[in-house]
Amino acid sequence: MHRPRIKRPHRPSRSRSGRIRIGGLVPGIGRDLLDPGGWVWTLLGLLDGSRSVEEVVAVLTSRFDGLPGVVVRAAVDDLMAAGYVEDADEPDSGLAPAARERHSRGRELLQWMDPVPRRTGWDTQRLLAHASVALVGVGGAGCVTAENLVLSGVGRLHCVDGDVVERSNLNRQPLYDDADIGQFKTDVAVRKLRAANPAVDVTGERHDVDGPAFLGALVERFDVVVLAADRPGDIRSWTNRACLATGTPWVHVGYHGPLVSVGLYRPGTGPCSDCLRTVKGRERTPGQAGPPPGPSDVQAANATSAGLAGHFAAHAAASLITGVPALPVNREYAFNLVTLASVPVRVLESPDPECPACRPPA
Repeated sequence: MHRPRIKRPHRPSRSRSGRIRIGGLVPGIGRDLLDPGGWVWTLLGLLDGSRSVEEVVAVLTSRFDGLPGVVVRAAVDDLMAAGYVEDADEPDSGLAPAARERHSRGRELLQWMDPVPRRTGWDTQRLLAHASVALVGVGGAGCVTAENLVLSGVGRLHCVDGDVVERSNLNRQPLYDDADIGQFKTDVAVRKLRAANPAVDVTGERHDVDGPAFLGALVERFDVVVLAADRPGDIRSWTNRACLATGTPWVHVGYHGPLVSVGLYRPGTGPCSDCLRTVKGRERTPGQAGPPPGPSDVQAANATSAGLAGHFAAHAAASLITGVPALPVNREYAFNLVTLASVPVRVLESPDPECPACRPPA
């Protein structure tokens, strides 16, 4: 790193008691620093992008007698490793000027959340630009997921859905309007997504997933898969098994009334989606079951519930692609719109030995 400086959102503050806070107040990013000798605060001020590391060391050791240069270098290394520092003299990003302007605000957010030292502040954006995502289901959550990924600059998005636009979709599926009723969702979605960001390669496929074979052939062609469909009933398990077979990271998303949920998985690194399903089935009281859906049951949803689900899914997919933020994987997350609070979800520490999808062969 040629000229280190503290990232703008991570600039430090100091309390009257002398406690230093770096990284801001956002949990998971900021932290407190001890500074009994007073030199840490001075060091943070010197890391303004105008000096090399050696110049910073020289200035600081001249101001604080007896302060070893090796201690200063270690402190700078620690700040770099924690992701608080960027290079004011960063090399070329490899992105076109138009792309840098379009994604300048997104870059700021990614840098804010990124705990990993990077070659440039654009490295995570480049990861997105080189990634391919398959999205199964372009309905309530899927519309918003697609829109988010395209606006965020993912390189390629392939949308799969066999439905046509219906009037009842229009309260929560922002890619469609009255003029689109009766048209295939993928046709409309592809057209509008391409217009939203021409730099993204957006394709579509009119298809109703009716078995695991289609998913097996699909997932191996993409870096990440997002499942935003809930029919047929086994589609999540089919997707899980297909991604296990290919090692493809994936996300599932949905909502049950006001309860919005998302799961993200990196196969081979822990329990799979079917592990949790297996555990829940084993713990269910014998004979206990929910009411079967009736023929007139409809999905209870509006633009808020479906939109939040889609936003969460896109966020999870971006995390799998870039590592920013470094969300814990192989688990589910849930959010309650009634209480505006996260909902505790069972987390498995290891694969379930009785899981039919990922248990080792006998």
